[in-house]
Amino acid sequence: MSHEAWTLLGTPTAGGVLVVSDHASARVPEDIDLGIDPALLTQHVAIDIGVAEIGALLAQVPGVAAFLGGVSRLVCDFNRDADAPAVVPLASDGHPIPGNALDEAGRAARLARFFDPYHAALEQVLSAYDPALILSLHSFTPRLSSDPAQARPWHVGVLYNQDERAARLALDWLAQEPGLCVGDQQPYSGRLLNATMNRHAEAHGRPYVGLELRQDLIGDAEGQAAWAERLGRLLPAVVAGLS
Repeated sequence: MSHEAWTLLGTPTAGGVLVVSDHASARVPEDIDLGIDPALLTQHVAIDIGVAEIGALLAQVPGVAAFLGGVSRLVCDFNRDADAPAVVPLASDGHPIPGNALDEAGRAARLARFFDPYHAALEQVLSAYDPALILSLHSFTPRLSSDPAQARPWHVGVLYNQDERAARLALDWLAQEPGLCVGDQQPYSGRLLNATMNRHAEAHGRPYVGLELRQDLIGDAEGQAAWAERLGRLLPAVVAGLS
């Protein structure tokens, strides 16, 4: 199942896991000119590197499906509230996005084309199948281009807002993995940036956990396979702990 704003991989199941990756794609539709260097579309400002591939691998596991965003966050950032300025960003990590200088009608049309169908479809899947757990999967850079002195040593960060049930289980499990540097609310807080999970999980009492994987660890097939295998062991442990 797919739409230009999203793709659903695997078969959702009641009591299973739905992986949600808002920033899985760097695609910019041909009829949209962002006015940027195309090289930016290979960078974090445009896409969460590695998460689409990990989501696809996890969707091959029985009981796991993956709901992936279908356009670049520079076209429409699904992990924002609809009235937030950054939902159609004018700049990202110091890079201006001149093609997003839209008037009110243009902004509304952008949201109607991408943001609204994405969130409507995600809610439909969640309501229809009632998974036991939502995994909100993102990735982060070892350093920000706008602040290269800010090191980010964590291999994985666990994010959450008010509902800590699944996050605490995931933190405990990840802490037992040899050699992992695990961040609690790192590299930023889920209490500040959690729009999709606030809307679809917290607002409905659905258990979820947000994971941020460091991009240099999942930038190739080997790293993606390794993390998909690890998450394939983590997810059933968290589901079991919730029951």
